[in-house]
Amino acid sequence: MTLLREEMRARGLDALLVTNLPNVRYLTGFTGSHGLCLITPRRAVFVTDTRYQLQSRDEVRPPFRRLITRSGLLETIARAGLLDRHRRVGFESGHVTVAQHRNLRRLFPGASLRPLAELVENLTAVKDSSEIRSMAKAAAITDAAFAEILSEIRPGVREREIAARISYLQRCAGAGGDAFDVIVASGPRAALPHARATARKIRVGDLVILDFGCTVDGYCSDLTRTVAVGRASRRAREVHRAVLEAQSAGIAGARAGISAAVLDRIARVRIEEAGYGPYFNHSLGHGLGLSLHARPRISSLSMERLREGMVVTIEPGIYIPGWGGVRIEDDIVIRAGACRVLTHSPRELIIL
Repeated sequence: MTLLREEMRARGLDALLVTNLPNVRYLTGFTGSHGLCLITPRRAVFVTDTRYQLQSRDEVRPPFRRLITRSGLLETIARAGLLDRHRRVGFESGHVTVAQHRNLRRLFPGASLRPLAELVENLTAVKDSSEIRSMAKAAAITDAAFAEILSEIRPGVREREIAARISYLQRCAGAGGDAFDVIVASGPRAALPHARATARKIRVGDLVILDFGCTVDGYCSDLTRTVAVGRASRRAREVHRAVLEAQSAGIAGARAGISAAVLDRIARVRIEEAGYGPYFNHSLGHGLGLSLHARPRISSLSMERLREGMVVTIEPGIYIPGWGGVRIEDDIVIRAGACRVLTHSPRELIIL
């Protein structure tokens, strides 16, 4: 809270409204689906509705004072006069709709509303040891699910069946839930980076992309592996080798102080040298935390430098329309020297 208030002071804010639920959880410990925070130089207030009266009592940490309401959350703040003496009020512009902004202006007509981008996210980008332990547990659960699901991937099994089993395995191992909808993309559908699992039956000769993760204490894991079913063509082996070399270069280059754009380039050039540059059509990776996609973005467009304690993914891919694709992804902790890899599933091409 001290760092957040220092940042508020540097930006000339009298108060800050935090409405993005992962940020609310980070600050307060609240895991429910409806709540917000109001932070001023001397006060920290958490507001939720009566459904979460008992849950918030157990979860919300000091220094936050709880307000439980039967009406709107912002209306409760206005009725309590909590912003009456505060004129420069920050809000999370990336998480407020036009309608919500109109409501803010209506309820707090005397306030100067200041849109802010990623103020809390800047604090959450660097993880402490407790957060990293939770993410390591999530990664271990995901690794175990990958090892177990391999025996179930065979011709005739539908993508949806594999996705459902992965979710089940992670839950049974102690995960709070899936970090995102499980991706199982086989054959030509593996050319879709964010393919959803469908009723397509896996066939002999298919490459199958498996991209999934889980949550532990709200913190995410994110793993991708690509396997071959029955056999792997020469092209499949070549593409997989190019992606693996790019990913290995990215992991080796990841350390505190490097620019995200430079790290992206270190991996991307390997795929370009293999002749597949146009088919690597997304950024190298992204930050992980209470949100699946967090700061920093490992992209050629990023202006950030990696800091010790950040947790990011390294996930190059090659996607060839009409043929298929390969992606390999691991979660790493940025260190001053070599990074720490949290996910440990085999990265070589597995032929089932």
